[in-house]
Amino acid sequence: MSGSDKRVVWVTGGSRGIGRAICLAFANADTHVYFNFSSASDAAAETEKLVTEAGGTATGAQVNVASEKDVIDFVERILNESGRIDVLVNNAGITRDGLIVRMKETDWDDVLNTNLKGAFNCIKAVSKSMIKQRSGRIINVSSVVGVSGNPGQANYVASKAGIIGLAKAVAKELASRGITVNVVAPGYIETDMTASLTDKAVEAMVASIPLGRAGKAEDVAAVVAFLASDQAAYITGQVIHVSGGMYM
Repeated sequence: MSGSDKRVVWVTGGSRGIGRAICLAFANADTHVYFNFSSASDAAAETEKLVTEAGGTATGAQVNVASEKDVIDFVERILNESGRIDVLVNNAGITRDGLIVRMKETDWDDVLNTNLKGAFNCIKAVSKSMIKQRSGRIINVSSVVGVSGNPGQANYVASKAGIIGLAKAVAKELASRGITVNVVAPGYIETDMTASLTDKAVEAMVASIPLGRAGKAEDVAAVVAFLASDQAAYITGQVIHVSGGMYM
């Protein structure tokens, strides 16, 4: 792969679930997908394999987005290998649910550090190269609960609301350099993260969705790919809900 010949996309938390679907949405001969994951597993190799089978190329690496050094080192690697970063998708996220009166400080810190500080670290790290290019797409993956709230998830809700505010601020800072910054807010999506819900909880969740079904990771990935495309060049600072009408 010769650096500038391909569009370069970086997806955080790309080894499984919504992140993997996003990597696959960019799988084509003209794009190289970099993705990172928090802990080593067979999932990363599977993502690379699936992207290759779909006609693209991908490189996965273990990177802690909450660590500024890890992020800077990975961005330097991408720039050394590919010469540019055209798209950043901040998808990495964790949950540590619990009622506020019983929530441990470590549960708050872990979620905010990964979900919000992680997005900050990644945006800051890619901004210089995107400003130099005078082009770029940054997409933050938030959640419907970031705007609606949800009991038992104060840390997660705060982090997902935070990356909406972060995107709006950065969209205004970077717009003059041809860089757009937007947010996708999924609702109830069938992933590993939601697989632990009880049947009763799933039924209640689906009953609250006007379209009457859970979303799929591909539903989210399609919107991310659109926001990264030339067709979305005049969209910035926006939140697009992919929730089947769960939030309006």
